[in-house]
Amino acid sequence: MEYYRIGTLVNTHGIRGEVKVVVITDFPEQRFKVGQSVTLFKDPTTNTNGVPLVISKARQQKGLFFLTFKGLDNINDVEQYKGWTIKIAEDALHALPAGEYYYYQIIGLKVVTVDGQELGTIKEILSPGANDVWVVQRGLGQSDVLLPKIPQVIKQVDLEAGVVTVELMEGLID
Repeated sequence: MEYYRIGTLVNTHGIRGEVKVVVITDFPEQRFKVGQSVTLFKDPTTNTNGVPLVISKARQQKGLFFLTFKGLDNINDVEQYKGWTIKIAEDALHALPAGEYYYYQIIGLKVVTVDGQELGTIKEILSPGANDVWVVQRGLGQSDVLLPKIPQVIKQVDLEAGVVTVELMEGLID
């Protein structure tokens, strides 16, 4: 079965089994709701040896989620999972409207400008505020390019071809 990353368990919180989670999903309220099944993986690059868990409590504060899992009621139960990746199974994904994408679909795509200049590859997506920012890794010695996901910049996403076409606004590249 295929799994997709939705967060990282970064620390414990208190003594009653609550954990802090850094979110890596567009749908945190859906992904981290009570009753949701998730799987923890020590190695984020694999989908083997996962620990399936069910969320029993969830709350959001300052961009983080604080979760408690069924059966893990104290700090000793969750301490071992610090640093682990939280993923959901492929069958938990739902269809998105046209023009919307899951993070895993965007990361790894090649980025070219409207005039054909290749910029690099999307390596990460940041969610700092009103819109996502796609981080494009360029060649050696070149700094990353931060592309806001707005219609003025992101002109076309072609998943089949693996290419994002962009129009660079002044100041996006040094």
